[in-house]
Amino acid sequence: MAKRETTKDKILNVAEALFAEHGFEQTSLRQITTEAEVNLASVNYHFGSKKALIQAVMARYLEVFMPALQRQFEQLALQPVINSRQVFDCFREPLRELTTVRKHGPTYFLSLLGFAYAEIQGHLRRYIMTHFGDVMQLLQTMMHRANPNLSPLDMFWRLHFVLGTLVFAQVSGRALREIAAADFGESVRADQIIDKLIPFVAGGVDAAVA
Repeated sequence: MAKRETTKDKILNVAEALFAEHGFEQTSLRQITTEAEVNLASVNYHFGSKKALIQAVMARYLEVFMPALQRQFEQLALQPVINSRQVFDCFREPLRELTTVRKHGPTYFLSLLGFAYAEIQGHLRRYIMTHFGDVMQLLQTMMHRANPNLSPLDMFWRLHFVLGTLVFAQVSGRALREIAAADFGESVRADQIIDKLIPFVAGGVDAAVA
């Protein structure tokens, strides 16, 4: 017998779908409660606030993604010499593992990350640094090992340009896939965009300093 969906899970699932489609700012608690067929008291009881609900939605993915990413980084760290492409390749398997959260987990997660960055959700950044700061520090370490010629300031800009590219790829992903199909006859799934993205962002990070 299938496990019955709890009220808390129902709120999370509905909020996740709405956040991934419309963003955090454009999705109201009223939309979530209407879609989930619950009252506002239920949301307040289980989460306390919209920010806490956003963090809970992200936590379902981050608690799977971040430990998996840390394992990939720790394996890569054993290599005597590494490059940016190898660092970004570390993201592939952790993203695939998100299908254990939801069938289309990687797509949802990347969309949520895109909105978190585009809408400057500062509380999410604090949440991630508080709970997964060691993994983020490991990412910084791996990137500096791969690019010892880049100053911390150069690396700051380039990693944020990478994030900006990710945001564009997610927000415009459907349109890009439709254009690729119409103009080039290429059928691309949402989760396959990462395969096109990694070589591009790795090349950008590795570019010579002006």
